[in-house]
Amino acid sequence: MSYGYCCNQWYCINPMLWEGSLSLSKYIRWWWSNHCARSSLFVGNKMGSKSLTFRVTRQKPELVRPAKSTPRECKLLSDIDDQEGLRFQVPVIQFYRSDDDHLHSRRDPVKVIREAIAKALVFYYPFAGRLRECAGRKLVVDCTGEGVMFIEADAEVTLEQFGEELQPPFPCLEELLYDVPESAGVLHCPLLLIQVTRLRCGGFIFAVRLNHTMADVTGLVQFMNAVGEIARGASAPSVLPVWQRERLNARDPPRVTCIHHAYDEVPDTKGTIIPLDDMVHRSFFFGPAEVSALRKSIPLDISRKCSTFEVLTACLWLCRTIALQPEPNEEVRVIYVVNARSKFDPPLPQGYYGNAFGFPVALTTAGELCKRPLRYALELVTKAKGDVTEDYMKSVADLMVIKGRPHFTVVRTYLVSDVTRIGFNEVDFGWGRPEFGGPAKGGVSAIPGVASFYIPVTNKNGEKGRVVPICLPGFAMDRFVRELEKLLSNNHHSIIDGSTFVRSAL
Repeated sequence: MSYGYCCNQWYCINPMLWEGSLSLSKYIRWWWSNHCARSSLFVGNKMGSKSLTFRVTRQKPELVRPAKSTPRECKLLSDIDDQEGLRFQVPVIQFYRSDDDHLHSRRDPVKVIREAIAKALVFYYPFAGRLRECAGRKLVVDCTGEGVMFIEADAEVTLEQFGEELQPPFPCLEELLYDVPESAGVLHCPLLLIQVTRLRCGGFIFAVRLNHTMADVTGLVQFMNAVGEIARGASAPSVLPVWQRERLNARDPPRVTCIHHAYDEVPDTKGTIIPLDDMVHRSFFFGPAEVSALRKSIPLDISRKCSTFEVLTACLWLCRTIALQPEPNEEVRVIYVVNARSKFDPPLPQGYYGNAFGFPVALTTAGELCKRPLRYALELVTKAKGDVTEDYMKSVADLMVIKGRPHFTVVRTYLVSDVTRIGFNEVDFGWGRPEFGGPAKGGVSAIPGVASFYIPVTNKNGEKGRVVPICLPGFAMDRFVRELEKLLSNNHHSIIDGSTFVRSAL
């Protein structure tokens, strides 16, 4: 069977299917199993005007256990880890080129990485266990040593055939990171699924799916680096894992001492979580020229104080809101991820790999955001970023216990996560750094349109920058591009000129 667009199509949520009968997380799992759990030996995709079709052959999935005996115990997750909004799977993908002059060019990446995973699991043995749910919806890792899911595969395609610039969404991701039936649940399922796919050119693709309750992306990269170091000959990781999840538990008694707009209960007045139908996924490249052009829309004294992340977030939030056209009196918000490891006294140890981030929120009405200049959005974003402190994190943990571990709100919400400094693009299994490394797509769990990642890339012209995947309904995407173009063209730069506008592989 051959697939074109449909193998990576975004589907939309019909809230009438779950209202009053299914929780959001249960609906997400139902949606994913019905729309994304597809399998085929043949996959296809369009790359610009050319058609890319290739065969993928997978071996039977197996469990990779720790190479040595590990402790048989139960370990509690933190009250940050087990919130409803993190009970989903995160897909990450890495593309590696063959190095003909390297010692490893004659070695099999599947064998090397499989053996390194087994050795790394001796140190990260909780990943080889299974999650259980206790009273109060508290999650605990049963360290059974059952192992992580591993898939060996071969694809009749070269790295070059994926195009000059690798960016999400990737063609037929479900074939490069196969959803093994009954493996994607949060409870009683493998906590990691890893697929290594050899390419015809000698390169390979490493793809991993993480149960987000176990770790954040910083923790995942720490584990991937451990596998990489062992694959390159180390006997142990240079950074040893640290559990200490109790440091992010609720206080006794729990008490909410901060405002947490990320968890506001927002009524969905139009009966939809997000706009429905005709979802389009595109990726946009922001290099030095694009960022400089955006900064020209901001007074110099403010621009000098703001990071690139803050400028981009304000710009995308503004353009996205104008594109979606909510009612002027409706609240809109942008939630962004802030690493809180350094916010504690003392800071969390270097090897801590649990979820350790906060969700600060910039909030206003759609009318105010859309009619005011970019500096207004920027000031809201900059102000909110400072909200994350040790007390803030403890207050979130307390809120989780008091309110039953709620999901962050997704109504009229845009969530952004900057992974440019996380280190996906530095993970080396012995074949050098990846051509691309990072989240395999935008979105939060199975909900399209809610989130974007800022992913570090180098474009075909050698410019370093960020690729940002954006997912919107077709009509809104057209408006989004126009608004973004307007911001840039007002400052004598066009994101559609040349290679600065990076269309997705779809």
